[in-house]
Amino acid sequence: MPASDLRPQTAAARPQPPPPQHHHQASDYEREEEEEFVWTQIKAEARRDAESEPALASFLYSTVLSHASLARSISFHLGNKLCSSTLLSTLLYDLFLVAFSSDPELRAATVADLRAARARDPACVSFSHCLLNYKGFLACQAQRVAHKLWNQSRQPLALALQSRISDVFAVDIHPAAKIGKGVLFDHATGVVVGETAVIGNNVSILHHVTLGGTGKAGGDRHPKIGDGVLIGAGATILGNVKIGEGAKIGAGSVVLIDVPPRTTAVGNPARLVGGKEKPKEHEEVPGESMDHTSFISEWSGYII
Repeated sequence: MPASDLRPQTAAARPQPPPPQHHHQASDYEREEEEEFVWTQIKAEARRDAESEPALASFLYSTVLSHASLARSISFHLGNKLCSSTLLSTLLYDLFLVAFSSDPELRAATVADLRAARARDPACVSFSHCLLNYKGFLACQAQRVAHKLWNQSRQPLALALQSRISDVFAVDIHPAAKIGKGVLFDHATGVVVGETAVIGNNVSILHHVTLGGTGKAGGDRHPKIGDGVLIGAGATILGNVKIGEGAKIGAGSVVLIDVPPRTTAVGNPARLVGGKEKPKEHEEVPGESMDHTSFISEWSGYII
């Protein structure tokens, strides 16, 4: 089937969703509306930037403004970013476009990631800035396609994509790793995520974070990160450990055991703020609030 036949039906062409008993159809409609809204914003931002900075006009036209959909734009951009002398951009474009166009969940995850970056990162000035320039976002979208290939028993191609993602973006995520929606890889340089790792929804991960194995175990050997978790820069989490929903891992921490939900672990080796028996719990979702340092007032060992 040619890629052009795989384009998602536009929201305008769909009828109004029926009453609540058809909840799944309503959800599909809302998802397409959300995608169309974000894509419209991206095009408007690209036009504005092309007018204000003529040096970028050709780049913005070829990458955003010449495309009919977000799926086509991101497929073109990733194809150009990840191509090599032996892995051609046209081949990668077709590969990405078929994946994005045929999978509404994949596109919904992309939109959620764009929204996450825009909402959580003060340096993210626009959706188009994230789409075009955020290597953590781009690496994550490419890994999602590699994960899809992995599950289709196309492991050699998935591993080749992993290698190119690592070469180009300095982000090494195994294609078998499972990543939720609304995920922010902030800065992203040096991030390593192992084969059996799982990352939940609305998680934020800073640069130089490792979700690795202990080096001595096989099978299911990597961390499981719950929804809404925040992992600070340079943190290392090793082994098949569970980081509970809404937990916070301080920058530079080394975590080797489970961390309860809505608690904060800091240090090397990591300790729970408030103590192991009765750790202090927080109400906010740190993966969304991006609050890295509020625990310091409770951390009696913190001395300068």
